[in-house]
Amino acid sequence: MNIQKLTSLAKSAKTRSIVSLFDQKERINDFSLSTPHLYLDYSKQNINDVELNGLIEIAEEVGLSESITNQFDGDKINNTEGRSVLHTVLRAPQAVKQQVLGETLAHEVEAAEQQMAKIVEDVQKGVLTGYTGQRFTDVLAIGIGGSYYGVKVSLSALEHYRDLALSVHVIANVDGGALEEKLKKLNVETTLVVVISKTFTTQETMLNAKVVKQWMLSRVSVEDSTFNKAPQIIEKQWFAVSSNIKAVKSFGIDDKNILPMWDWVGGRFSIWSAVGLPLALAIGNNNFNKLKQGAYEMDMHFKSADFKDNMPVIMAMLGIWNRNALEYPTLAILPYAHSLRALPGYLQQTDMESNGKSVSKSGNKLSWLTAPVVFGQEGTNGQHAFMQLMHQSDDIIPTDFIVALKGRSQYTENHKVLVANCFAQSEALMQGKTLAQVKSELEVSGLSVDEISQIAPHKTMKGNTPSNTLVMELLTPETMGALLALYEHKIFVQGVLWQVNSFDQWGVELGKQLGTQILSAMDGVKDDSLSASSQSLVAKFLTRA
Repeated sequence: MNIQKLTSLAKSAKTRSIVSLFDQKERINDFSLSTPHLYLDYSKQNINDVELNGLIEIAEEVGLSESITNQFDGDKINNTEGRSVLHTVLRAPQAVKQQVLGETLAHEVEAAEQQMAKIVEDVQKGVLTGYTGQRFTDVLAIGIGGSYYGVKVSLSALEHYRDLALSVHVIANVDGGALEEKLKKLNVETTLVVVISKTFTTQETMLNAKVVKQWMLSRVSVEDSTFNKAPQIIEKQWFAVSSNIKAVKSFGIDDKNILPMWDWVGGRFSIWSAVGLPLALAIGNNNFNKLKQGAYEMDMHFKSADFKDNMPVIMAMLGIWNRNALEYPTLAILPYAHSLRALPGYLQQTDMESNGKSVSKSGNKLSWLTAPVVFGQEGTNGQHAFMQLMHQSDDIIPTDFIVALKGRSQYTENHKVLVANCFAQSEALMQGKTLAQVKSELEVSGLSVDEISQIAPHKTMKGNTPSNTLVMELLTPETMGALLALYEHKIFVQGVLWQVNSFDQWGVELGKQLGTQILSAMDGVKDDSLSASSQSLVAKFLTRA
């Protein structure tokens, strides 16, 4: 990335007010765009035409068009693991699957999709039941990371589309308290379990799976001395999404209940695969297909639109601009929708695990910073929490506001107020309030000069905070699919510009490795390679009352 050019472009922006950019009468038209399901207003970003065109030139210089083509064509762009990155093909028509994957693999993917759809249909119809013949009332999905977040965010987002007869729960945290909380709600005889782990060795996932298995088996009654139904409960009620078939079968899960994973689908982009089984069970095959259709439509927009009119590219460019040109280290995700309350957490993983790196694809130390620190919360809750800092600290925190024009609730006035707050916050973050404005307001209230002098500094707000506003008509499976795909592609584009591999996560491995070492130390194995601090902490654990 041409960081010198980027820095040069930003010189005037660093001393400019965003409000001043609205002197250009056509700004809202020039700095907004639409896709089939989403509208993006980025007019409140601190950027003008010249600067945006300069960013696009930088994107062209690093070969962004070629990189997009390479991803969709199945080139092994995940160079550190020698893998293609083809989660997009899972939401494409069968003809595209055959073109990209070849006939054999495309048929394998189609067979997995049909297997998954049949499971969903049979559960909904009561053809698939628990070991006592009762219909399933609950689904427990066990995974972590990408095997967890995509399902979690989509479950809450599409709550209005779920099958009311089936409750879906997700568990990732290895904390036994979290698991106990889930199990208290479940009936052994009517709970379907889905274990999601590509390797079927993930520590947290497998530990939770073993505990759930023990919980189930301990509650299975033996009808007589010659017939034990314990094995049946695993065979009939357990499903797995994994590439390690041998390990899954060894666990006791029946062959017909194993769905495949492929190494060309990364965990944090895997909701489109059989990893989405718990979601499909919740919302049904039709709605799950609509989710994929919305994502596919965003894929087509991303592949075909010119960079200036390309929503993922524009959002990526703006992120680069804020992170590297204007030097803002954070990004706030503020969905003004209770259904999207899990989105900030999902994007924390997707963004920071993808691009939180300091070494290029070729292994060289980068001379620029990459992924921002992502955080957020649903509106309006965040307004009464961390947004105080956003308004009145010296930190400028770029923000993505996300809102639906129509709500699902019968309380229409509540939704009107919610949307008003969303629009108001982006305006307030941009405009701020000067000392002179505050003093003028206080004078009208009748305060004395001394009182005004004392209070006024506390009521000023810096403003000039850039933001995007993403608008949808209504949160549907199609719009949710488009939204997820939008951020996927945005992250990919930023990875291309930053020259990092967005699809590996080696940084996660060190913690796993040391976790194994410390577990061994807790079992009495002396390990002098651990720091004195860690050894002391282990000792405290071993001597606990």
